[in-house]
Amino acid sequence: MSGPGVGFEYPPVEVTWLKRDVLLFANSIGCTTDELHFLYELHPNFAVFPTYPILLPFKRNTQEVVDFYAAQNAIHIPNVPKFDARRVLDGQRSITFLKPLPPTSAGKKFEIRSKVLGVYDKGKPGTVVDTQQDLVDRSTGESYSRVVSSSFYVGQGNWGGPKGPASQNFPPPSGKKPDATVSHQTNAESALLYRLNGDYNPLHATPEPGQKMGFGGAIMHGLSSWNFTCHGLLKEIGGSDPKNIREFQARFASPVKPGDKLLTQIWRTGEVKDGWEEIRFVTKVEGGKVCLSNGRASMKVVGKESGASGKVLDEKSKL
Repeated sequence: MSGPGVGFEYPPVEVTWLKRDVLLFANSIGCTTDELHFLYELHPNFAVFPTYPILLPFKRNTQEVVDFYAAQNAIHIPNVPKFDARRVLDGQRSITFLKPLPPTSAGKKFEIRSKVLGVYDKGKPGTVVDTQQDLVDRSTGESYSRVVSSSFYVGQGNWGGPKGPASQNFPPPSGKKPDATVSHQTNAESALLYRLNGDYNPLHATPEPGQKMGFGGAIMHGLSSWNFTCHGLLKEIGGSDPKNIREFQARFASPVKPGDKLLTQIWRTGEVKDGWEEIRFVTKVEGGKVCLSNGRASMKVVGKESGASGKVLDEKSKL
């Protein structure tokens, strides 16, 4: 694939984390006391919730608050306009889990290696920038996760760039009722807690940026809803076992306000390859709009009651 900016590689970014960071993350996305292996560092099966790498490009190697706007504007993609990070939203994120993350980065050297996959001019609505980010052990070259992201720069289009390909859709099975529904209740402070993971975009803390963008005030991080939903799936049909999820993705369809209740409908497709079943899902605000669409995951489905040691259910089993 060619086009302006395509193939541009950002300088590698060193990333670090402590056990305290992964405990905070698990708390902030809704892990509960029946999942102590995510919440208690002395648990014999202590594990990092698998989507934690999604935060590392924001957190980087610091325990201090990050200037979000400065960090996002630090490097300009060549041959495209300089975009304003004060008017950026998540478009879609997918993650592939390649290797379990250690509870701390201590003793290893990790870095994020990022490259541009595409920059697409969507006209008046804005510009989409697609990137790939690999979490890599610098000493061995091993990759632990791969994230493909679409960022939408609101109102920053019409610069003469390519329109881009049509996106691939993953709708729920036609005519089939959800196999399960899970919920997550946010509160007025949910975004203020989640941002402590390292994603310090002011859009999620103070009303002024959201007012300027037409949201009426502060909104939840798109990635918080994304992580809430992944947690719901893994707990409901994966026995809260990180080994039972290989891929997860969703498209950000509409904003979520602090205090909203999220409802996720889950469908099993029965499509199984090498032991991994294709799962589809949609997350809605209760009484409102879909906030996450195009949801899919690749999972090993186990009984909810069985926990991390549960047996894999066949496709006809009831959840």
